[in-house]
Amino acid sequence: MTDRMNIALVPSQLCTELVWEKQLPILSSFGTPRVFVQRDHDTIGAMAQSVLDAMPPHFALVAHGMGAFVAFEMLRRAPERISRLVLMSALAPADTPKQTVRREGYLRLVEQGKFDGIIEERIPMLVHPARTSDGDITATLRRMAKDTGPEIFQRQQRAIMSRADSRPSLSAISCPTLLVFGREDGITTIDHQHEMRDGIAGARLEILENCGHMMPIEKPDEVNALLSAFLA
Repeated sequence: MTDRMNIALVPSQLCTELVWEKQLPILSSFGTPRVFVQRDHDTIGAMAQSVLDAMPPHFALVAHGMGAFVAFEMLRRAPERISRLVLMSALAPADTPKQTVRREGYLRLVEQGKFDGIIEERIPMLVHPARTSDGDITATLRRMAKDTGPEIFQRQQRAIMSRADSRPSLSAISCPTLLVFGREDGITTIDHQHEMRDGIAGARLEILENCGHMMPIEKPDEVNALLSAFLA
């Protein structure tokens, strides 16, 4: 391949570079992938600008979970710079009141010194029910949460809680877009996917069966095949 692309990967909350471990070798065959774990900022705007400031003028963008909120903001700020877009386990609306209440509860748990219990509560929402007892996957989730730590998690939660509703800006996205959804996702829904697919001109939706929210580690082979076909 003569034209190698730059690729920015933005993971979700409580995730580190480890979430992309199975994707990086494949992506490296297409270009230069860089992972942007969001540790330092407590607004989606600051997260988005940090990625834009670090990347070359044009690049492909792969985002997962919270990373999609960052991706939407990047597209509002510099749409001409993003050549291709992949949104995994994503949704476009702002938090509902119920979601905000849950996040405020997580912040209180952190303040009470109960951060370790947060990932245990979230595991059933993050993976397919059959994988809640998968030792390798749950160990990875716990390791990433530990490496994230309570202070970074609090910043990520505050950013998510204050994010903009991205639905009004979906129609402005003009780059080729791939949406990937795990059928048993406990955080996003199929309606969220249809909303983005219908709002982004030409967007393609791929559904992974027997998969939850954490598709990069639950279904790495399927994710790699989709990324390879899309980036090629």
